[in-house]
Amino acid sequence: MNDRYHLDALLNAKRIHILGIAGTAMGTFAGMLKARGVEVRGSDAAAYPPMSDQLHSQAIPLMLGYAPENLDWGPDFVIVGNVIRQVNPEATAMRERGLPHASFPEAFGQLFLRNRRPIVVTGTHGKTTTTSLIAWLLEHGGTQPGLFVGGVPLNFGRSFRLGDGLPFVVEGDEYDTAYFDKAPKFLHYAPQVGVITNIEFDHADIFSDVDVIETWFARFAALLPPQGRLVVHGAEARARRAATAAACPIETYGRGAAVRGAGLDEPEWHAEDVSLSGDGATFRLWRGDRDLGLFDSPLPGLHNVDNTVAALAVVIGDGLPHNTARTGLAAFRSVKKRQEVKGVVRGVTVIDDFAHHPTAVRETVSAISARYLRHPGARLFCCFEVESNTSRRRVFQSDYPPAFDGASVVLFCKPLDKADNLPEDARIQLPEVVGSLEAMGVEAHLIPEVDDIIAWLVPRLRAGDVVLGMSGRHFHGFHDRLLMELDIHRGNDPTH
Repeated sequence: MNDRYHLDALLNAKRIHILGIAGTAMGTFAGMLKARGVEVRGSDAAAYPPMSDQLHSQAIPLMLGYAPENLDWGPDFVIVGNVIRQVNPEATAMRERGLPHASFPEAFGQLFLRNRRPIVVTGTHGKTTTTSLIAWLLEHGGTQPGLFVGGVPLNFGRSFRLGDGLPFVVEGDEYDTAYFDKAPKFLHYAPQVGVITNIEFDHADIFSDVDVIETWFARFAALLPPQGRLVVHGAEARARRAATAAACPIETYGRGAAVRGAGLDEPEWHAEDVSLSGDGATFRLWRGDRDLGLFDSPLPGLHNVDNTVAALAVVIGDGLPHNTARTGLAAFRSVKKRQEVKGVVRGVTVIDDFAHHPTAVRETVSAISARYLRHPGARLFCCFEVESNTSRRRVFQSDYPPAFDGASVVLFCKPLDKADNLPEDARIQLPEVVGSLEAMGVEAHLIPEVDDIIAWLVPRLRAGDVVLGMSGRHFHGFHDRLLMELDIHRGNDPTH
C-alpha cells in the first residue's frame, strides 16, 4: 500500500492540482488529464513558451508563485513535479491537509499506460526527436498511437495525444522523479519496447558520475519483458553494456560506417551511403543483409540519421511496412526548438534549438553548418544561454569551446541564476570559455544582457548569415526579438 495515496484515489480523481505545472513534462501531463475529463489547475514559479502557450490554449489555470492558498480550490489529488522540494510551502500545505499525492511518472503510468503497449525512448541525447518520429510514423501507418514527449512535434501541434491504438510512445527521462522518489522517471513506464540512444554524463546536480547513470539505464533495460524488444545504438559502448541487463532480444542500430569504424559488430539496422544536403539526409536502410531501399529524411545532421534509424527500427520491427515508413518519414516536420527556423528577415535565418550539453551543441552546430552555410561568405552566429543545471557547472567548461567548431562568432549571455547556492568555484567561468574560443581563432564575446546581444548583432548581420540561439528554455524571447529588430532596421541594410 502506498502511504501517500490509494490507487483508487488517483484513478477516480476529478480535480487535480499540479505543482510545477509549467515544466515541459508537467504541462504536457496537465493537458492529458484535461483530455481525460479531469478539472486541472496548477502552480509554478515562472512560465514560458512553449508550455505557457500550450496551457493557455487549453484553458488550464496557472497560478504563479507557490503558496498554500493555491490549494484552496479543493483538489482531491495533487501531482508533484520533480522541481518541487520537500520544504516548498505548497508541498508542506499539501501534506498538512492530508491531500493524496503522487509524482508525475507514477500517476502517468497508472492512468495512461495500463493496457497499452508502451514504447519508451531513453538516452542522453535524441529522445525528443526519436520519440516524436516514432509516434508520427505509427500515426502515418494508421496505428493511432498515444504520445507523451518533452517537446512539441509539428505534425501533431502539441506534446501529447491519447490515441485509440495499442502503442503509447513515451519519452523516458533519466532525471529523478520527485523529492520522495529519487529514481529516474523512466522506471515507472513499464516498457514493452525500449530504445537507448546513448549514455553520457549529464544532470550533474543529481548524478555523481556517468557510471551511476549507466546503472540506472541497466535497470531500465531489465524492466523489459522477455517478449519485448530493446533497440540500442550500436556505436555507443555504454548503451550496449546497459542493454545486456535485458531479458528480451536486443537489436542494434546506427550508421554502418560509424559502428564499423569503432571496431564493433555491424548493427542489425544500419544506414549506408549516407548523404547530407540542404534538405536533410538520404541513406539506404538495411536490416541485417536485407536492403530496405533509399530513405529521404528532412532532418539535418548525422546525429539525426542515427535518430531516424532508431525510429525506423522500432516501427518496422513492430510490423509497419517499410514503404509506409518511407513515406511517413518524408512527411515528418520535426519538433519545436529542434533546429526550428523562427524566421528569415533581410536574408538572415534565425534558428532556435534546445541544445545545452556540449555533445548536443557540437552536433547541432555541425548540422546547421552543413545545411545552411552552403554559399561563400555565409556566417554562423551562435548565441548560447548557460541555463541547465549541468551547463552552469564547471564540469563541461573545457568541452564547450570545441563544441562550437564551425561557428564564425559565439556570443554568451550571463548564466541563468538559480536559487541552488551553487558555489562560485563550482560554476562555469564564461570569460575562460571565451578565451579558449579566441585561442581557437573563433570570435567570442560575453555580453551579459540579451538586449545588448541583439543590439550587437543587428548592424553586423548580412544576407546569408544564420543566427543559432541555443537554450533549454525561452532565452528571454531572444529569437522573436531579434527578428523584430531586424525588421525594424530593414531600411538600414545595405544588402536589402
